[in-house]
Amino acid sequence: MNNDPELSGKYLGTISQDFIKVSDTLKEASYQIRKADFDFPIFAISKKELPIGQLLIPKEPMNLTWNYYASFLNEFVQRELVAPDKEEEFKKTYKDPDEFCCLFVIDEAFANFVYIPFPED
Repeated sequence: MNNDPELSGKYLGTISQDFIKVSDTLKEASYQIRKADFDFPIFAISKKELPIGQLLIPKEPMNLTWNYYASFLNEFVQRELVAPDKEEEFKKTYKDPDEFCCLFVIDEAFANFVYIPFPED
């Protein structure tokens, strides 16, 4: 569950460009998800529509590369995107949601988790 080198080279540039524009919204959404007693917020991002979570930020109006979907660990376990026997391991490696955004990057045949630090105020 570490940042994948393949992810860094191929995707990190476009993710970072988008993240600057959407980080405040994602940070607030992360807070609201946790406030509603759903632990471990995860934001699935994809260039195409996804059946995961709820569309939070569509790419078109803001001229983004990625669509952003708000979700949380329980949905990922239910959909078997995180294997039930790996749930505890995921929780142990999950970074502080006040400081980091957990993204689940999906592009064609590639899918992986990445943690991006929120900009400091």
